Amino acid sequence: MQPEINRLVVDSQWLIAKFLSSLLKTPGPLTTAINYQKKTMSNIIAIVGRPNVGKSTLFNRLTESRKAIVDDMSGVTRDRHYGVGEWIDKQFTVIDTGGYVANSEDVYEAAIREQVMIAIEEATVLIFMVDVTTGITDLDDDIAQVLRRSNKPVFVCANKVDNTALYNEIHTFYGFGLGEVYPLSSMTGSGTGELLDEIVKNFEDIPEEENQLPKVTIAGRPNVGKSSLVNALIGKERNIVTANAGTTRDSIKIHYNQFGHEFMLIDTAGLRKKTKVKENLEFYSVMRTIKALEEADVVVLMIDAVEGIESQDINIFHLAEKNKKGIVILVNKWDLIEKNTQTMKAFEEQIHERIRPFTDVPIIFTSVLNKQRIFKAIEAALEVYKNRSKKIPTSKLNDVMLPLIEKFPPPALKGKHIKIKYITQINATSPMFAFFCNLPQYIKDPYKRFIENKLRENFDFSGAPIQIYFRQK
Repeated sequence: MQPEINRLVVDSQWLIAKFLSSLLKTPGPLTTAINYQKKTMSNIIAIVGRPNVGKSTLFNRLTESRKAIVDDMSGVTRDRHYGVGEWIDKQFTVIDTGGYVANSEDVYEAAIREQVMIAIEEATVLIFMVDVTTGITDLDDDIAQVLRRSNKPVFVCANKVDNTALYNEIHTFYGFGLGEVYPLSSMTGSGTGELLDEIVKNFEDIPEEENQLPKVTIAGRPNVGKSSLVNALIGKERNIVTANAGTTRDSIKIHYNQFGHEFMLIDTAGLRKKTKVKENLEFYSVMRTIKALEEADVVVLMIDAVEGIESQDINIFHLAEKNKKGIVILVNKWDLIEKNTQTMKAFEEQIHERIRPFTDVPIIFTSVLNKQRIFKAIEAALEVYKNRSKKIPTSKLNDVMLPLIEKFPPPALKGKHIKIKYITQINATSPMFAFFCNLPQYIKDPYKRFIENKLRENFDFSGAPIQIYFRQK
């Protein structure tokens, strides 16, 4: 009976602390901006363990999200991903890792093993998750050995303690020699409060500023080289890269701060056509990629030069345009194309034809494998970010645009002449302009496109979608 009472007390502490925390804190944290430079990283929890012990479920509970993919199939978490949590007014970062399998020759499991080691290096505190229903396995012993060498605080969490009978089974895990064992059920949240109470005692109180860096999302169909681009840029194997499409199933955020450039770099899961999204985990990956696009400032759309621009590329492009994000098109694997003096121009024209009417987009031809022009792509993305946030003074806007409009006025309709008298830029996250006139309802799309083209010619909004509104004066 006593273990059941303890569990109820812990659950009540969890609820009370959550309520108090909600009163004290600002609105809940969004997806974290992880600093790639270790010296500024603090309060990081890495969840490690063998496959299918419930790491991602605990991650979702600690971050109050469904960011980690949860599936009954073991091994669905292939890359590390990050989230933000908060407990008793203390914020922390949580790293969810793939299942650690020692000495495996499987290409994914070997890559996951490397990712887990990096997560252990980055962490302040380690949560070692084990499954109370299966006891200690050889894999658990292998992981415990790695954790003992880490010299980091380790919290052994016996997961799936869903009833009092299982509570008595946790004592076997003291055999790891890693200290206290914490019973919990990551599915229901039982035991999580007591665990967090102990974890936060190991945190340093380092205030973190809200991240205002540009967010650059790398998107595209599976296997176009997105993760390879990230690895080439940062010079470290942050993402699992194999010859198989769809290796990256979750979005990965990295703070890039090299060569005078600083921004958040986001590698997304490859978008597939809806007809190919058959597994639950593929569905969640697609939804997460869409969310990553919606949160981005600039989308770098990677296209496979060998396969050419396909309908799915166009879908991603229009998704970014619809959300008014800056766009750069990166044509990868250009080294595999037989070229002459007209090849690049012909490829650009083909892209422009497919993405009309928004064609004012930088197009960079690259080979990630050979590291050709990869930094030019980043420079283009940051230039598009500036264009997207550009503000034109009202006086300059009117001085430039009104004479052009007077020279090429909107066509008269039903004998009525349209006069545009005043222009201003609306304060928004992307370029948005209001044109005040006497008969806004008579202005048609061709003239709107004429106005947009003149704005682009005179003020350089390359890569940034423009919104134009005509209003009654």
